[in-house]
Amino acid sequence: MGARKKISAEKRKEALKTMYFAKLRNVPTSPRKMRLVADMIRGMEVNRALGVLKFSSKEAAARVEKLLRSAIANWEQKNERKAENGELYVTKIFVDGGATLKRMRPAPQGRGYRIRKRSNHVTLFVGSKSNNEDQN
Repeated sequence: MGARKKISAEKRKEALKTMYFAKLRNVPTSPRKMRLVADMIRGMEVNRALGVLKFSSKEAAARVEKLLRSAIANWEQKNERKAENGELYVTKIFVDGGATLKRMRPAPQGRGYRIRKRSNHVTLFVGSKSNNEDQN
């Protein structure tokens, strides 16, 4: 690794130490379905977001709810105190595509149709409202 690359990598690592986040990797649902759930809670206060996810009928909502609870626990661990009501917000959440399993399905006249079984990676950041305004 070159010197410039190493310096920028160390800067990124230091910046992540001040952020509070959780990652969920290789979720076996399509990124498009997961983005619908992520869009529901983006920018919400965490207690309200937990309520929305709890009563959502989407299968991906249960996974995102668990991820949000993990991000809140990470915040509490780094700050060594409990999060108060109305203090934490979902500052950023994004869904990236993961590995795709490619399968073949038999089709008429000896052909084969391709099936793509998609997966995704979800990253969720939590923080206080003042930190969110400072970043913009």
